[in-house]
Amino acid sequence: MEHITTPKVENVKLLDRYTNRKPANGTLYLTATHLIYVDASAEVRKETWILHHHIATVEKLPLTTSGCPLLIHCKNFRVAHFVIGHERDCHEVYTSLLKLSQPVKPEELYAFSYNPKMPKDNREIGWKLIDLKVDYQRMGIPNDFWEITDANKDYEVCNTYPPEIVVPKAANKATVLGSSKFRSRGRIPVLSYLYKENNAAICRCSQPLSGFSARCLEDEQMLQAIRQANPGSPFMYVVDTRPKLNAMANRAAGKGYENEDNYDNIRFKFIGIENIHVMRNSLQKLLEVCETKSPSMSDFLTGLENSGWLRHIKAVMDAGVFLAKAVKEEKASVLVHCSDGWDRTAQVCSLASLLLDPFYRTFKGLMVLIEKEWIAMGHKFSHRIFEKTHSLWPFLLQKKQEFRNPLYKGFTAYKALKPNTLPFSFQFWCGMYNRFDKGMHPKQCVLDHLLNCMSQKMKLEDNATDLENKLPFLDGPLPDEVCSFSKIVNASVESSKTPMLNTPQDYESEPPALLTNGAIVEEVDIMPDQDQKNKENLANHHDLPDLNSTLEVIESDAKKEKLQHQ
Repeated sequence: MEHITTPKVENVKLLDRYTNRKPANGTLYLTATHLIYVDASAEVRKETWILHHHIATVEKLPLTTSGCPLLIHCKNFRVAHFVIGHERDCHEVYTSLLKLSQPVKPEELYAFSYNPKMPKDNREIGWKLIDLKVDYQRMGIPNDFWEITDANKDYEVCNTYPPEIVVPKAANKATVLGSSKFRSRGRIPVLSYLYKENNAAICRCSQPLSGFSARCLEDEQMLQAIRQANPGSPFMYVVDTRPKLNAMANRAAGKGYENEDNYDNIRFKFIGIENIHVMRNSLQKLLEVCETKSPSMSDFLTGLENSGWLRHIKAVMDAGVFLAKAVKEEKASVLVHCSDGWDRTAQVCSLASLLLDPFYRTFKGLMVLIEKEWIAMGHKFSHRIFEKTHSLWPFLLQKKQEFRNPLYKGFTAYKALKPNTLPFSFQFWCGMYNRFDKGMHPKQCVLDHLLNCMSQKMKLEDNATDLENKLPFLDGPLPDEVCSFSKIVNASVESSKTPMLNTPQDYESEPPALLTNGAIVEEVDIMPDQDQKNKENLANHHDLPDLNSTLEVIESDAKKEKLQHQ
């Protein structure tokens, strides 16, 4: 709290950066954790809360006739443009926000001075909530091919890997240590996900220190052990997510990529995802386009295309789909890496896991996936988003009912690969992503989906009614009614204007349909395609007599009656 010199400033304007609406006028508050703006001009009390650690940059703009502008860019792409009446107040708020949003030491974080009124055990729930061993056991590990080892105990092998890692049983400790010396930052190939239906695995690592010609026997043995852990495939993929030119440039620095001549039965593939510097530049261009005031559709689409953002997203998606197809359809194991194996590798492995395993599309599953692929595997959160990490899981579990998708059927109802991307396929509700912006609406309306369900229900009920009306004919006529029923069929045939038009022998496949009164009608005019499918389904149903045999009896009786009349 010592950083806050002016906790309250009145008559502060909040500009709308996207439209020409009149600025809001209200009061700005600074607390130990949030910047709070209360709009006094609105009929209903409206508050805007910005967490200090969500603030990426704070800019104090030149003084204008209306006051001193203060521009705040947030890490969640939010932008707040305030105009404070007095330059002194603006400078004090600016100085306070710089210290609160960018602490020099971790001890300056509010978490170290916060004293919650709850037992210590309750405070530690979030840190003990996820046990990665349970997820590996769900995959069927340990088994005959994979084991959980403490080879990285005390971070002896790699200081950015967890103490316990999953490696092939065939790889002994000497192989693990030898491979770590040949991989950038010691990040050896370890298991990311095992598709237990066919033993195909997704593994991850960093680039090899191969240079132009170097090789390592232990690293070659490690890849061979991964391939042999999947007896169903004679080869494995090695996927480098970088563009080929970038990987070749790293060879000059003694790094690079695997030489297929040195590794048995591998298929090497480049994906072409750009590095983080290109991504950040593209994201900045995208944000500039989104912040343009009242752009035309043509200008927006041109700016979106020029940013290259969608191309980057497509590259990541293509990589995830390739991994999932290789595992599911080709039944082949895959080893993935980029440069150090903690940015693009984490993205691609996470996406492939989401495609392959519906468990990761649930609350607990998403928690496990983030913990396993990002936190435990050493993603550089503090360097990438300039923010100290904390446990979000207790908050999500506490607010679970707010985030739960009411249309979600449960992960056991969904299959691997090609998941349905409609909202009811994911347990997280779309309100999760726009809960802080009340003006943003979900793209899929719940009401539209429910109305569609009701319409489909009515159609199914109508079909069921039609099928119930046809059930007496599917059971076949009673013995004392066969003759009279045949006469009805024959009479309807004889009464036709074209005597030979609708007789059974004129149909190559199925005889014409019968109405409830026994009359024969043209199928094209009366019976819809859905009824035809329902008739075929009922004919094959094991609880009903065979429809084909019933129709053959009718056809035979009709022929006999006709011969008698002749």
